[in-house]
Amino acid sequence: MTSLINTQWTQILTSNFMLQAFIAGILIAIACGMMGYFTIIRHSTFAAHALAHIGLPGATGAVLLGLPVAAGLGAFALGGALVIGTLGKKVSEREIATGTVLAFATGLGLFFARLSSSASQQMQAILFGSILTISTAQIIGFAIFDALLFLVMCIVYRPLLFSSLDTEVAAARGVPVHALNIIFMAIMAGVITVAVPAVGTLLVFALVITPAATASMLTRSPLSAMVVATLICLVSIWSGLVLSAIFPAPPSFIIVSISTLIWLITRLTSGQHDVL
Repeated sequence: MTSLINTQWTQILTSNFMLQAFIAGILIAIACGMMGYFTIIRHSTFAAHALAHIGLPGATGAVLLGLPVAAGLGAFALGGALVIGTLGKKVSEREIATGTVLAFATGLGLFFARLSSSASQQMQAILFGSILTISTAQIIGFAIFDALLFLVMCIVYRPLLFSSLDTEVAAARGVPVHALNIIFMAIMAGVITVAVPAVGTLLVFALVITPAATASMLTRSPLSAMVVATLICLVSIWSGLVLSAIFPAPPSFIIVSISTLIWLITRLTSGQHDVL
């Protein structure tokens, strides 16, 4: 059993790359916690999950062109978000638009990966993330995004919450529901771009949706749910980093496992089975 434990885990935890991972975890948790709640109550979990995959061809295409992976990922995720937000005025329409864009983007991503061996080699990092390799420049980018996200949310919070809880009544009251849908999807594309470096496109669902779903079972207050979701996301990331230093397992896998375990325990013990 002792052979499975890294004897140098204390040195790893105090290393510079691990410190940067902890800082990145804070910034990622803030973004995911803030937007995860709205994703739940707007019934947009499929769209949020799809945006990460829609960004895949952008990431592989960026490798082909020698551009930053995050730039390509963000551009395609934003483009997909605008298409889904524009075409999907209703939930049913959004599901169809999401599925269509997702199918095309997935095929395009695989096509780009086949064109270049370097793009193919990057696929694993894109799909599963690599929070331990996050750079200082990325952390600065995360911090700028969080600041912009907070500013935008201060402006659109009330109408976005109103339109999320009761779309028809909000529209009747003159709330620009369709515009808010596009804004929401655009913001979500940014959150996905921030979170993917940590856990990848396949596992990002666990940071954006799972903590928010857990928080929705613990509190009905929107602001409280965002705070709780942020804390759960942060606990998952930091605990995953610590355990990955002690045991030989990928951080993204442990992060996702912890987030899922917290959700499962909450669901089994709260007696509350309906999420907003």
